[in-house]
Amino acid sequence: MPERIASIENVTKSYRGRPALHQVSLDLPPGITGLLGPNGSGKSTLIKALLGLVKIDSGHGIVLGYQWPRDARTLRDRVGYLPEDDCFIQGLQGIQSVQMMARLSGLFAKEALRRAHEVCDFCDLGQERYRTVETYSTGMRQKLKFAQALVHDPDFIILDEPTTGLDPSQRENLLDRISVLALEKGKSILLSTHILHDVQRVCENVIILAGGRVRLADSLTNLQRPSQAGIQISVVAEVEKLEQQLVKAGFHCERSGVQELKIHGHPIETQALWRASQEVGVLIQRIEPAKNSLEQMFLNAVRGV
Repeated sequence: MPERIASIENVTKSYRGRPALHQVSLDLPPGITGLLGPNGSGKSTLIKALLGLVKIDSGHGIVLGYQWPRDARTLRDRVGYLPEDDCFIQGLQGIQSVQMMARLSGLFAKEALRRAHEVCDFCDLGQERYRTVETYSTGMRQKLKFAQALVHDPDFIILDEPTTGLDPSQRENLLDRISVLALEKGKSILLSTHILHDVQRVCENVIILAGGRVRLADSLTNLQRPSQAGIQISVVAEVEKLEQQLVKAGFHCERSGVQELKIHGHPIETQALWRASQEVGVLIQRIEPAKNSLEQMFLNAVRGV
């Protein structure tokens, strides 16, 4: 595996004088990288720039071994792209839409159809593949776009908000498939999303954009490693009661979620925690080693803290 899938430097892009990307430099390692950022942060512009769909003002790099942006047209043959917006031709069946994408990637008709059925099976399109795309629900359209992105067996896959419109079960199934692509098929994936759960669920690395700048870029393991050892407690309800009781017992507590506490201080005995929870009648769901909250890191990065 290469050390980097992509490495870009000093990328700038403006629209009518308004900067969308400002001196962006980053490395994309193999595996799954989460691209986070608020609306207007430059995520979509960065993706389209990588694909050569928008012309950058300045910057350069290497993507999949190609000079970028000079070879962006050739590079696209090795990239699978799931756009945030729908891009279908009405009147085509789902299977025909996927086959068409395979043909556009250079596959012959018979092989394109075989590949289309193969990825439709993988993406759980079932018999719905024979329905016309305009009859699809939002969730079905996301599955179809996923199949279209995979049909030509790309080395690098860019997914822009892939779980939008999916119910919780569909979302988990799609995230499972993304993990399979990376862990079993050796694909590298850039997952652009605003859903932090999706990033925590499957990503190994995280990039946070805000105001067109890279605010944070590191492995999820490093980012979530706390500055000091401790434990994390999740409770069913009334976290305030448990927090007050633990403070009385000499523990240093801080909120790390809606019903979560991070505890530091003197050597922590789990028996003392269970005893405190019984005394105030608060049910503990989970005790685990403390880690930094991705949500808080995201907010700090966006605010420039």
